[in-house]
Amino acid sequence: MAYKWSDELLTGNVQIDTEHKELIKAINDLLEACSKGKGRAELERTVKFLSSYTKTHFGHEEVLQMKYNYPDYKNHKEYHKYFIDTVESVHKKLLSDGPSIVLVGEINSKVASWIIKHIKTEDVKVAAHIRNNSK
Repeated sequence: MAYKWSDELLTGNVQIDTEHKELIKAINDLLEACSKGKGRAELERTVKFLSSYTKTHFGHEEVLQMKYNYPDYKNHKEYHKYFIDTVESVHKKLLSDGPSIVLVGEINSKVASWIIKHIKTEDVKVAAHIRNNSK
């Protein structure tokens, strides 16, 4: 099942929303490849992308949070660290065990669902804080 971008995922920050769309697209590309029997081949590319891109994206979010004195910055940074550790764990499994349908499932359950939940519950708060403090 592909993840659909919707207005409830919008933070209102163009850079953050664009980067979120890229993350969701990478996961959807993996799920699409799986539906065509090519998931194992796509898995390594997706995991490498997520590992690299999330660090960049989270860095952008954290700079904005510091710039606008986001009050929950410390916790938000910990959420990011947890996610990076999760992606690194998946990457290590990929390197040690090779690609598998189980690993694809893990990306879908641990990685994709985390991103969606994080955007809906945490990033929207950050965006609202930035909007309210940039006037």
